Amino acid sequence: MKLRIMLVDADPQRMDLLMNTLQEAGHWVAMCGDETGNLCEHVREIQPDVIIIGTDSPTRDTLEHLCVIDRDEPRPVVMFTHDNDTQKMRAALRAGVSAYIVDGLTASRVQSIIDIAIARFSEYQILKNELEKATTTLAERKQIERAKGFVMKQRGCSEDEAYRLMRKMAMNSNKKLVEISDNINTAADIFS
Repeated sequence: MKLRIMLVDADPQRMDLLMNTLQEAGHWVAMCGDETGNLCEHVREIQPDVIIIGTDSPTRDTLEHLCVIDRDEPRPVVMFTHDNDTQKMRAALRAGVSAYIVDGLTASRVQSIIDIAIARFSEYQILKNELEKATTTLAERKQIERAKGFVMKQRGCSEDEAYRLMRKMAMNSNKKLVEISDNINTAADIFS
């Protein structure tokens, strides 16, 4: 599979090795030199499938830029480095680095490292989406429960009756139950 790869590295030898290896594998490569200061902008312009960063040691600024990319433009990131400091490794992984490779850059391994980074990134995105969905569902459930309590108190009805009333309101107004709950909770806040 031909990939669009953004390569960021200040080391000419490492950059040449990566560039030649990636191009021989048929990938399209955009070089950004060592412009980690404009990393987010380059990602928006290039829209790479994978970002590869070569660095002696990841800087705090680079990791902060990677956090922003992970939030706004998530994609697999491979980091080749000489720094085996555990704290920096953890910080890089928290920043969205999919593969943190210490002193392991050989032409024969580059493609498999990219493949693993893509697979790890995909799995992480699935988990992240499931967590977001579960968090949203829980928040909506709490909203519905709060609204149901208000309806029960105002109407002097049971929980089932309050739920049926809210569902009927949602169907009649062609809205989701959570939207009706939000309206009821807003009204409850006004009357409290």
